[in-house]
Amino acid sequence: MTTYLIIGNGVAGNAAAENIRKHDPEGKIVVFSLEPRPFYYVPALPEYLAGEKAADQITLHPQSWYDQRRIELYLNTQVTQIDADQKFVETGRGQRFPFDKLLLATGGNSFVPLIKGADSAGVFTLRTMADADRIKAAVAGAQTAVLIGGGLLGLEAGNGLRKLGLKVIVVEFFPRLLPRQMDAAGAAILAQQLEDMGFTFYLGAKTQAIAPGPDGLTVNLESGEKLNGGLVLISAGVRPDLSLAQALGLDIDKGVKVDDTMKTSRDGIYAAGDLIEHRGRSYGIWPAAMEQGKVAGAAMAGAAAQYEGTLPSNVLKVAGIDLMAAGDIDADGKLTAIVHQNEAHKTYRKLVVQDNLLVGAILLGDIRGSAEIQTAIAKKIDLSRLKGELAQADFDFKRLR
Repeated sequence: MTTYLIIGNGVAGNAAAENIRKHDPEGKIVVFSLEPRPFYYVPALPEYLAGEKAADQITLHPQSWYDQRRIELYLNTQVTQIDADQKFVETGRGQRFPFDKLLLATGGNSFVPLIKGADSAGVFTLRTMADADRIKAAVAGAQTAVLIGGGLLGLEAGNGLRKLGLKVIVVEFFPRLLPRQMDAAGAAILAQQLEDMGFTFYLGAKTQAIAPGPDGLTVNLESGEKLNGGLVLISAGVRPDLSLAQALGLDIDKGVKVDDTMKTSRDGIYAAGDLIEHRGRSYGIWPAAMEQGKVAGAAMAGAAAQYEGTLPSNVLKVAGIDLMAAGDIDADGKLTAIVHQNEAHKTYRKLVVQDNLLVGAILLGDIRGSAEIQTAIAKKIDLSRLKGELAQADFDFKRLR
């Protein structure tokens, strides 16, 4: 009987465990998690923060899910050492667990830039349910929140704070919001809509220091401006948790290097999720981590499986506003773009074309056709017969099939 150990209980770890069990009904599967709760949907943390969803409502796999699949789950458990030669791991409690196959699915940690005062009381990041609970406790005495970072999770978290009655001020280093999902024109429309909701933005701004005082916190910008808030939330992205991988001496660049089966540079050790680099690329998105976990689980169990990469795409709501971004959004304007904009309806559509192929898209406010667009990008469908019609406001995207 094969023993599989999985370090990390996020989307990659859960997908791997499920696929291992599918291909190996008898093997022993053990999962270790730093969290006190089973697997939950991290992108829903802003809704949990706002009080719109309870913990159980964002829990994807309760304990019964693991029990039904005969997966041993160890919560509140940190793996402190891995012996790749003797094939065992050791936990912070001194327990040792042998393994035949091991998966690193440790994900990432919130990145906190080198800002003086970032370790002050009242400064938070949002990556776990425990983080959200700490922020909730701080909200009671606050009227204004300063959010450092205008990315996706940051804006959603800011909207959660807004719903709790706080005024939200956003400081973004880039000159536009959502720099990974939006170009300048689309981001300007989004910013206006969010300002209408009560957000205040400082774009192209850099935080110099956070200073605690008797009336809360002051965020000092390099421009000399000072922003006051009862709490500060830093949302500056995620960095892979590489501590165990580095101790193992694995091949690492931007992340842990893996092949198409998610195998690392050491036999019997696999990796998936936010901590990996595949074909020179790190994704840091939920769909990629899920697919990587599936492939890792199948490969660990001896099945034929290969990861070919994931089309970077998001279909989501930003403060209730529909947004879809996929592929190369061509933020620098180097490619051909077919744009349709309706200021009255606050919608923006950008289709990026290269060599008669659709390579990227942004849909804001109206995401009609998002599924067909993503399929066209993935399948590299020739658009030469349709290029003259794509700019039409009522174009039927089913014709992309």
